[in-house]
Amino acid sequence: MTPDPRFGALFRTSLALGGLAGAAGVISLALSAHSSASSLLQTAGQMLLSHAPLFICIALLSRSRNIPFLAVSATSLTLGLTLFSGDLISRAFLSHKLFSMAAPTGGILIILAWLTLVLSALRTTPK
Repeated sequence: MTPDPRFGALFRTSLALGGLAGAAGVISLALSAHSSASSLLQTAGQMLLSHAPLFICIALLSRSRNIPFLAVSATSLTLGLTLFSGDLISRAFLSHKLFSMAAPTGGILIILAWLTLVLSALRTTPK
């Protein structure tokens, strides 16, 4: 099945990442109810679920306006959530970190994703 050319790669990718983040968040929260490391899984799940809508916003914005830096915001959010939540999930199940400072690095990238979105809003031009 060929992707619809009216929907660009950023739209499709961001929409898919939003769905994945939402699903991973629900799974993490469900697992937290049955785990001894529930606080780590709960935090990871909350971060994933609370940021999943941002991916969907990025997807929709990519269709409606010529907004710079949206791809940077989506990439930063993807890397940030992967590092932050991945580190917490790794600690919960494997009892070790991904690497030193993985969660703080992920958190900084998530903050940068939001700030990049602010910058994008200030630099928006009509499509």
